[in-house]
Amino acid sequence: MTITGKPRAGFTLIELLTVIAIIGILASILIPVVGQVRASAHRAQCSSNMRQLGTALRLFADDHNGWLPGTAHINPEESWIFSLRPYLDDVDDVRICPADPRADEMRRIDYATSYLMNDLVFFAAQDELGQPVGDDFRRLDRLRTPSQTKLAFIGSDSRGLAVTEDHTHASSWANNWAAVINDIAPDRHHAGSRSSDRTQGTSNYLYADGHVETIPAAEVRRQIESGVNIALPPEARPR
Repeated sequence: MTITGKPRAGFTLIELLTVIAIIGILASILIPVVGQVRASAHRAQCSSNMRQLGTALRLFADDHNGWLPGTAHINPEESWIFSLRPYLDDVDDVRICPADPRADEMRRIDYATSYLMNDLVFFAAQDELGQPVGDDFRRLDRLRTPSQTKLAFIGSDSRGLAVTEDHTHASSWANNWAAVINDIAPDRHHAGSRSSDRTQGTSNYLYADGHVETIPAAEVRRQIESGVNIALPPEARPR
């Protein structure tokens, strides 16, 4: 009631429109910020997961004369990620990237992992007769540039969910961005909608010395399209 005893009128149309406009402005500011905060938190947790994997790989190699674990194609009963079980408090806490959209759909219950081993390091290159060719990088202690050699990537959404989907197919990556994004997710950590060219956002990469780097997807594409296969150890790249 007003002093005069007359009831106060409700909001005018102009007042309602002003309130709606203010709410819209606040939402346009807050929604991207919330998305960025979520992406940052996921990226940090993912980086922590990969550092733990790096430590476990080093411990595994120390116990196996320097050798890295094998792939599920070598031992169909177990992916490399589960070979690290004795060296991790709980492998299920670290085998899934928190930003993986397929984590709870199937990957977790199918004993798969969001993280893919680098097949150019974990596998010995072979010729048509199955004989080793070139350098063998499967012994961690024999890598000449561990701080520049990538051991693990974050898998693409298009990868299968089976336990055998635990490694890259990186031999075809050079000058082939389509092959890269079919294999890994260079923009796994992004805020908002994913860009059509997959260059907006970042991804984490585990190196052989145990450190993890966050690299923008645009930089990864620049290297790929310049002819650099980022999965190859530097000593094996063409000069």
